[in-house]
Amino acid sequence: MLLVRKNFPTFVTGASGFIGGRIAERLLAEGRRVRVLARRPLPHLEALGAEVIPGDLDNREALRRGCLGTESVFHVAGRVGVWGSRREFFAVNVGGTQNVINACREAGVPRLVYTSSPSVVYNGGDLAGVDESAPLCGRAPCAYPTSKAAAEREVLAANGPSLATVALRPHLVWGPGDKNVVPRVLALARTGRLKIIGSGRNQVDVTHISNVVDAHLLAEGALLNGGGVPSPRTVADVGVRSPRNPGGRAYFITNGEPVVLWDWINQLLRGLNLPEVTKHIPLPVAYTAGGILEALWRVLPLKGEPPMTRFVAKEMATDHWFDISAARRDLAYHPLVTMADGTAELIEHYRKGNASEGWNH
Repeated sequence: MLLVRKNFPTFVTGASGFIGGRIAERLLAEGRRVRVLARRPLPHLEALGAEVIPGDLDNREALRRGCLGTESVFHVAGRVGVWGSRREFFAVNVGGTQNVINACREAGVPRLVYTSSPSVVYNGGDLAGVDESAPLCGRAPCAYPTSKAAAEREVLAANGPSLATVALRPHLVWGPGDKNVVPRVLALARTGRLKIIGSGRNQVDVTHISNVVDAHLLAEGALLNGGGVPSPRTVADVGVRSPRNPGGRAYFITNGEPVVLWDWINQLLRGLNLPEVTKHIPLPVAYTAGGILEALWRVLPLKGEPPMTRFVAKEMATDHWFDISAARRDLAYHPLVTMADGTAELIEHYRKGNASEGWNH
């Protein structure tokens, strides 16, 4: 069992987002004291008992307040997306992460769990069953992967006797409450603008939100106990803890069930009585169109994101699934929500009329 002292607070950045919010909810449900960093009020979490600290990753005083006397920090906040200036991505994802690390050190926080991304190993081609030995990317068509890679380096380099750190790389997180991954697909499908890029047979890993939250709490416990220790939620499903200390390491986190991306998307569409996507765009055409649109958005400049980018074209057409053996071994991570169960749950969730998340029944 975890040895975290419940009377000591835990600090979560990015609690207004999908992953950070769910981590905060789980901690509160387990009777933990929780502080969250947020740029806007979070009445739902406040009602559950969270202490909201106004601020962002540039606000060092807010970070200091959040870290003071804290047992663990879950650093989830960051700049996400496929479009934006390199300066903005690096300022938030790298500079903000450095601020969190400094606040942890100054306050004597013993553990830091960082939410990274599998895109840190983006290589422009297929990533089929790769593990954590894959090199971090230095170049990509957008700044998100390279900024997250740089931030992950900072977190892992900070690991030491006074601050234990670990980085998790959850891939394409989905589930009830998601306002990004699946809702964007549904929005495009409703307007008839969704097209298969490439052959349509590429395999990807997607990860249910409950499994992602489990992984974060298991990583916290592993840092504390020197190896993967099951949480109360997973103790009946996971074997004996591993003695390997995960400090200073990164781990891919997925459902462990790669899917053919476009088959899974069509399964969701069928379940919601939406037309399946059948039209194809060759990857070279989509990639070239993405480059042209990016140039137009920079030169004119236009508001919002281009409808296609080079990064999105590659991500939608190539394999990207990962070996999670290290997380199973070191964190005792076991994805409890299967693809079949999670997909059925999500379809039922949208059928009930959760229009704000992308489905208007």
